[in-house]
Amino acid sequence: MYGFRAANRYAKALLEYALQQNALEAVYQDMLLIDKTVKGSKDLERMLISPIVKTIVKKEVLNRVFTSITPEVHRLFDLLIANRRLPMLGVIAEKFIWQYNEYKHHKIAVVTTAIPLDERTQREVLQKVISLTNNSNITLENKVDANIIGGFILRVGDIQYNDSVAYKLNKLQQDFQEKLFV
Repeated sequence: MYGFRAANRYAKALLEYALQQNALEAVYQDMLLIDKTVKGSKDLERMLISPIVKTIVKKEVLNRVFTSITPEVHRLFDLLIANRRLPMLGVIAEKFIWQYNEYKHHKIAVVTTAIPLDERTQREVLQKVISLTNNSNITLENKVDANIIGGFILRVGDIQYNDSVAYKLNKLQQDFQEKLFV
């Protein structure tokens, strides 16, 4: 991904600036919107990256797409334009959200399953994650990936527990191959 370190620095600076301006929650909402919009629109993402599209056009598009954003985020746009870093806007939004969650001690647990979890199962998984991490400030996201066949993959921060059927089959295949060639 383009500009990973620089995106982290911009996100951190924006977080600190938002704290100074007492606008953290509003800036967080803006960055959620930017993240969702950039990820949801390949055309917008391509336009931001394109060296052919003039900077003034990019700024006008951003002002039309994001009509009700905070002055702090407008200032970020200006800074990115001045430093020729506008293509990193989506990555900066993503990094800002991550840093905001760290600042608020909020964790996101991602459980990947072959089929969507029902509400009751989601609540049970969330309660189990809360008890294991001793952190009640957790949000559970359910991602669906039919390739795992069955079971689940649970990820909280840097910790991952893989109890998927696909993982077990792959492990079994590796063990079999090792025994065959020994």
